Amino acid sequence: METTDVNTKAVAATPSRTRSVAFVGLTIAIMAVSAWVTIPLGPVPFTLQMFAVTFAIVLLTPAQALAAISGYLLLGAVGLPVFSGMRGGIGVLAGPTGGFLWGYLLGVAAAVFLLHLVRTRTSWGDGRGAVAASPAEAAALTPAQRVGRFLRMYGVEVMAGVVFTAIAYACGCVQYAAVAGVSLEAAFMVACAPFVVVDLCKIVAAVTCARAVEAAVR
Repeated sequence: METTDVNTKAVAATPSRTRSVAFVGLTIAIMAVSAWVTIPLGPVPFTLQMFAVTFAIVLLTPAQALAAISGYLLLGAVGLPVFSGMRGGIGVLAGPTGGFLWGYLLGVAAAVFLLHLVRTRTSWGDGRGAVAASPAEAAALTPAQRVGRFLRMYGVEVMAGVVFTAIAYACGCVQYAAVAGVSLEAAFMVACAPFVVVDLCKIVAAVTCARAVEAAVR
């Protein structure tokens, strides 16, 4: 009987693992394509990577998001052209803009940790958290309460995107300053300041799209 139960659980877990692998692979592809959309703006080009990574942070589980960004960086490190301008290799990671890529990994880790805490310790996660409201409790919410819970979680997800972006900026500035031989202030003005407003817009757009996709695939 115990052997049968174990086999049943293994069979049931297989579709879940397959779906998880598919999500991670698709996210890596989206990150790569978003990096290819490049508009030169000085030494640091404009890309859609911030959008793609924030989208993954909000939509995927913490393990999936970390696997996706790690896989993306690993593919780029071995030479596949997944970075901006269809580049790849260790040289990109060690170059003046490579700090942003390293910052993606650290930023994703911090952002998914923040979301995990909120989703597992509050009822804001719309069914994703350990203490989420039951169907009966959710049905009893007034329209105002539903809107309030949505806005709170939406705000947390935007904040997670801001945390991710801030860490990527910090790592990018440090490496750019070290490689280019300029001050941190100069590095920020060249490598980050021109993108702040645009990246905030990307974060909001990414959270909105992730919520729409999540609702569609439930």
